[in-house]
Amino acid sequence: QVQLVESGGGLVQAGGSLRLSCAHSGRTFDPWGMAWFRQAPGKEREFVAGRRWSDGNTFYEDFATGRFNISRDIARSLVYLRMNSLRLDDTAVYYCAARPAGGGDWRREDEYDTWGQGTQVTVSS
Repeated sequence: QVQLVESGGGLVQAGGSLRLSCAHSGRTFDPWGMAWFRQAPGKEREFVAGRRWSDGNTFYEDFATGRFNISRDIARSLVYLRMNSLRLDDTAVYYCAARPAGGGDWRREDEYDTWGQGTQVTVSS
């Protein structure tokens, strides 16, 4: 069974940066794609960014374009989310997730079969 564990969250001032990491444990890790989602207080969880594992193609939600970068370390089976120019409304619990197949919608949570427990990101003024 594959497990995902996020780390790197914390408290940061507006305008600052953070890099989140997602590590896996368990059987051989070979997802079709990996993504980051987030859930702000009182809001539904939303898609942030995704990356196809094989060729590295990336996909970003509009609010993340130009500020966030999703990357991967294939050898270590790690996925990162670099977040720059953080804003107050980026405050949320951030989750990484793995999807076993493509052809659908990156935003659909039911297309992901493995989720981490989340890491809190708090942006202060």
